[in-house]
This record gives sequence, C-alpha cells and structure tokens, in this order.
Amino acid sequence: MTRLAANLTMLFTEQPFLERFKAAADAGFKAVEFLFPYAFDPEQIADQLRANQLQLVLHNLPAGNWDGGERGIACHPDRVAEFRAGVDDAIRYARALEVPQLNCLVGILPQGVSREAAREVLVGNLKYAAGKLKENGIRLLIEPINSFDIPGFFLNTTRQAVELILATGSDNLFVQYDIYHMQRMEGELANTIKANLSLIRHVQLADNPGRFEPGTGEINYRYLFRFLDEIGYDGWIGCEYKPRAGTKEGLGWIKDHGL
Repeated sequence: MTRLAANLTMLFTEQPFLERFKAAADAGFKAVEFLFPYAFDPEQIADQLRANQLQLVLHNLPAGNWDGGERGIACHPDRVAEFRAGVDDAIRYARALEVPQLNCLVGILPQGVSREAAREVLVGNLKYAAGKLKENGIRLLIEPINSFDIPGFFLNTTRQAVELILATGSDNLFVQYDIYHMQRMEGELANTIKANLSLIRHVQLADNPGRFEPGTGEINYRYLFRFLDEIGYDGWIGCEYKPRAGTKEGLGWIKDHGL
C-alpha cells in the first residue's frame, strides 16, 4: 500500500516550520520528512511530532554550509573531521526524534580534487557513518541527484550509488531513490527500481519538468504507484515537490491518483 510522507522543507512553506507539522496532519498525512532539523532543539520537533501523531521517516546528515551553496561534504578530503562530527550530531537528533534512517548528501566535487581522491574519501566516510548509525539502530542512505539541478554533484545515478555501497562493504548503507532526479538522469524508472529493490529503502517523488506535483508532467505516476505495490516496496514515499499554486491547493493529485 502506498504510504506518503509530507516533505516539510518543500510543502506547507506558507507557514513557519514548526507549524507545518499540524498542517500536514490536518491534510491527512501520517508521516513527514525534511532536510535538516539542526536549527531547532530536538525536543521542539519531538513535541510537534507527538502533538500531531506524526512519524518522522527521514532527515539528512549535516551538509555543510547549505545557504552558501554546499550540498554535502562527504566527498571533501579536507572536511573529514567535520563530517564525522556531523554524524554524531545527526545520531543525537535521530534518537530524540525516533527516525529510522538518515540520508547522506555526498556533496559537490571540490575544485582541484580528482574524482578518484574524492571517491576514496567518500567511501571511507560512508563506511564510518554506516557503522556508527548501525550501532544506534539507524539506516544510512545515499541519494543520487541530477546534474542539471546541482551541477557537479558527485553522485548522479543508481548504478553509481550501488557501486559505492559495494565499495564500503557495509550492510547498513542503502539507496534513497528520488523519482524526479532519476527521471532526469537515467529514465527507465520501473526496471531500475525493480532491479535494485533490495537496496532501496526510501523513495521520493516530484514530476518533471518543473519538480511540481504528480500529474503535472511526463512521469506516469498512476503506473508507478501500482508498480511499487506489485513488486513489494513497503517503505514511505516522500512528497518532495514544489507546489505549483500553494500546498493545500495542489493536494488533489493524491485523490486523483487513487491514494
């Protein structure tokens, strides 16, 4: 059965962040996700989850100077200590918020660093993070992101993600599969998901072009929702899209898709 989680970084932005939890619950969502919790005390977020009977299904490890354009530091050779300190911080929040999995945005290839050197650092950091999270009962995910939205992002395809997982030798590292990003990078959505289902622990959605609601673009979400059920995907699907004309106004796609 399709289970949708509201991404509070992109949905209900008409309201301050801590008020979005109630807005999501009022709209019928049972779960939420977001990019980062670190601007708030974990208890503030935990209070909102409890008050609105919501489950938090995902947030990210610290990703460097986000407002300054950084999109993760896991592949930065000169930021290893910072990355590993961020893992500890993320675990502290994850335990307080009872979130079962964290995503690692691997970052943009630093200027002057070869892909080989960046990959070596990345593999080491992922192996470290996956081990630390496993000690705390938390899964680690990595997400391929399209190179149009984030030029220079180190991880762009499902195949690259699987190769990184194999290189770490970890049994606690999985794929976050974003349908929008992978439509832009590789297409062949259904077959790719099915082939890698054992490694996919979270799915996110948006339509293309525009990254708007399902039903606004070229992706056949009616088919994909049925397909995910048929192949046995039992995780959450994060609604990480840009509402085209307001969050509430755009939620009709859920009913239109029979969900």
